[in-house]
Amino acid sequence: MNRRRTALLSLTGLLATALTALPAAPAGADEVEQVRNGAFDNGTDSWWASAGVAAGPSEGRLCADVPGGTANRWDAAVGQNDITLVKGESYRFSFSATGSPAGHVVRAIVGLQVAPYDTYYEVSPQLSVSGDTYSYTFTSPVDTAQGQVGFQVGGSADPWRFCVDDVSLRGGVAPEPYEPDTGPRVRVNQVAYLPAGPKNATLVTDAGERLSWQLKDDDGRVVRRGWTVPRGTDASSGQNVHSLDFGSYRKRGTGYTLTVDGETSRPFDIDARAYERLRLDSAKYYYTQRSGIEIRDDLRPGYGRPAGHVGTAPNRGDGEVPCRPGECDYTLDVTGGWYDAGDHGKYVVNGGISTWEVLSTYERAQHARTGEADRLGDGTLDIPESGNKVPDILDEARWELEFLLKMQVPDGEPLAGMAHHKIHDEQWTGLPLLPSDDPQKRELHPPTTAATLNLAATAAQAARLYRPYDKEFAATALAAARKAWTAALAHPDLLADPDDGVGGGAYPDDTVADEFYWAAAELYLTTGERKFQEYVLNSPVHTADIFGPTGFDWSRTAAAGRLDLATVPNRLPGKDKVRRSVTKGADRYLATLKAHPYGMPYAPADNVYDWGSSHQVLNNAVVLATAYDLTGASKYRDGALQSMDYILGRNALNMSYVTGYGEVNAHNQHSRWYARQLDPNLPNPPAGTLSGGPNSSIQDPFAQSKLQGCVGQFCFIDDIQSWSTNEHTINWNAALTRMASFVADQG
Repeated sequence: MNRRRTALLSLTGLLATALTALPAAPAGADEVEQVRNGAFDNGTDSWWASAGVAAGPSEGRLCADVPGGTANRWDAAVGQNDITLVKGESYRFSFSATGSPAGHVVRAIVGLQVAPYDTYYEVSPQLSVSGDTYSYTFTSPVDTAQGQVGFQVGGSADPWRFCVDDVSLRGGVAPEPYEPDTGPRVRVNQVAYLPAGPKNATLVTDAGERLSWQLKDDDGRVVRRGWTVPRGTDASSGQNVHSLDFGSYRKRGTGYTLTVDGETSRPFDIDARAYERLRLDSAKYYYTQRSGIEIRDDLRPGYGRPAGHVGTAPNRGDGEVPCRPGECDYTLDVTGGWYDAGDHGKYVVNGGISTWEVLSTYERAQHARTGEADRLGDGTLDIPESGNKVPDILDEARWELEFLLKMQVPDGEPLAGMAHHKIHDEQWTGLPLLPSDDPQKRELHPPTTAATLNLAATAAQAARLYRPYDKEFAATALAAARKAWTAALAHPDLLADPDDGVGGGAYPDDTVADEFYWAAAELYLTTGERKFQEYVLNSPVHTADIFGPTGFDWSRTAAAGRLDLATVPNRLPGKDKVRRSVTKGADRYLATLKAHPYGMPYAPADNVYDWGSSHQVLNNAVVLATAYDLTGASKYRDGALQSMDYILGRNALNMSYVTGYGEVNAHNQHSRWYARQLDPNLPNPPAGTLSGGPNSSIQDPFAQSKLQGCVGQFCFIDDIQSWSTNEHTINWNAALTRMASFVADQG
C-alpha cells in the first residue's frame, strides 16, 4: 500500500529529557484504571513536571505555575509515565482542568514516553470556557507498558496557572457511539449548478416507490416538479437512496432548495459565478503553503505569518541542509517551495505531480476550445509577483519549480543529476506549530529514481510554458530535465524506503515505469526529439490501460503523460490511438458515474475508499473533462460537471469537502498552522482548500476511535486530529484547481 505516512509523531517525548519529579506519596490503582493517583489524594506521587514549571498539590488538585514566553505547547508540561495500553482496547480519557486567567488551550495527550514518541490520542480544549470537565474515548493502536499521559501547557506569552484533577484513563469501556450530523436527507451540490449543465440530487429514504419532488426558488415558489428514481441500496454508504434530475430547469438564481419526502435540502445556486471564485481560491491556496517567504497579511488577510525555515531562530533553516548521517557529505540550499500538507515537509514526488497539474490547468486553458487562459493571468491571484506581466499561476508554480531544481544532486557528487526524494524534520512535530517556530533539525533523504523523473517531467513541461516569459529560466529548466533523465536511465531502480516515515511521509513507489513514460512524454512534447519519441512509443505503458478505478496520483503518473500527449500539440505517430485511449477511459468513468446513486466517477473495489479519495474523484473527472476537450461530446462535459456535485455536498455526509464552499463544509483539516480548532489565534484553512475525504483505512487514532466499522463514504470526520481522513495536500488541491477552472470555463 502506498501511504504517504506511517505514523503521526509529536515532540511530547522531548519532555522526557527535562523532567522534575514531584513530591512522592503512596500510590493506588485498580484493574481498569491506568492512571495512578489521578485524584491527587496522595499528593502528586507518580506525576512529573517539565523543567521551569513550578507544580505541586493545591486543594486536592495538581496545580502548575506556567512560565510565560515559551514558544510551543510542549515547552511546559506535567504528566505521568509507565501507562499500560492494550492494542484494540477502548479507553475513556477524562479529567477536570481550569486555567487562570481563563481561555488558555491545553494539549492533553496519551502517547509513548520513549522514542519515537508517538501520539495515540490528543485533544486541545480551551479551559474555563465551556465547563471544566472533559471526557473522550479512543482505541489504542498498540500494546505498550511505556505509555504517557501528559498535559502540554506552554506557548503563552504571559504566565498563567494550570490546575488539573480527576485524571483517568479507564480501559475496557465501550466506545462512545459516533453519529455524524448529516442534516436533511436530500443531498445536493450546496454551491452551484451551471444553468446549462446537469442538475442531480440524491435522496436518502426508506421508500421503495418513486416520490414527488419540488424545486423552489429563494422566495419559496415552486418552479419545477418531478419524480424520484428509486436506486436501492447504495453500497458506498449502506443507504437506501433515490436519485432525481432537475436539469431541465436553467434559470439563474440563488437560494434554491429541493423538497421531497418531507425534507428540504440545503440551499444552492444555479449560476456559474461561484466557480470563478473557486477557480481563484483553489489556486490561491498555494501562496499560504509557501516556505521561505513571509506571507503578507495584506494579500491574505488573517493568514499573514513570518517566513518559515529561513534560518531565523528557532528555525535551523533550509539554506544548508545536510543529508542524514552517513548518506552524503554536502549540504544543499533547498529554501522555497510549498509545504506539502499540514506538516513542514517538502517532497519531490508529490511536488512533481502537483506542479504538473497546476501547470496543466494553464496549459489546458491555452489549447482547449473552452479554455480561458487570461482567467489565471497576471494580477488574478494577488501574490507578490502580480504585476510582472507573467500569468500569476505560472509565478505560483515557479515557487515550487525552483525548489525542485534545488533538490538535484550537484555535479561532481555521487549520483549527480538525481533528485533527493524529500527534505523534512528529523522527527515529527506536534500541532499547532507555525513553520517559523519549528525547531527541528532538517535533513535531505536519499535520491530516488521516482523523484528524479518527477523533476525531469515537470522541468521539461516548465521549459515550454515559461519560454515566452523568461527564456533563461526555461533553458535552465530544460537543462535540468535532460540531466535528470540521463541520471535516471543510469540509476533506474533507486527506490524510496517504505519505512522512511519518521518526521515526514515515506512516499514509497516500487514501480517507476510510469514515471519514465511521463518524463519521456514531457521531454518529447517540449523538444520534439526522436530519442524521446522512440522511448514513448516503445514503452509498454504507452499502450497499457492506465485509467483504473482509483485514477492517477503521485504514485500512478502514467496518465499525466498520456493526457498531455493527447492534448498538447505534437506530431507523435499514432496520436489518434492516444486520444482514443483517453476517451475509452472516460467512457468507463462515465459508466461508473451513471451507475452510482451519488453520481460520481469513483467506485473502488469493495468500496474501500483510499487516502485522498476526494482528489481521486476529481482526477477521474479530469479524464472526463479531457475527453470533452478532445471530442466536444456533451456527455463527457456533463459527467465532469456532475463529478463536482459529490465534492460540494451531494454525498452521504451531506457536506462540502472544500473549505468555505457550501452551507456545511470541511474546515478543520489536519494542519500545524491552519489550526483554529486547537488555537483560536490561528485561522482555519483558507477558502478553497480541499479535504482528503473518506478513507476506509482510518489510520489515525482519532478516526479509529470514532469510525470503526465505517462504510465507504462514512469513513471521514472533520477534525484536525484525523490526519488520515481530513488532511490537505498540494496534490489534492491541484486536482481541485484543475477541475474548478474547467467548470468555470463552461459557465
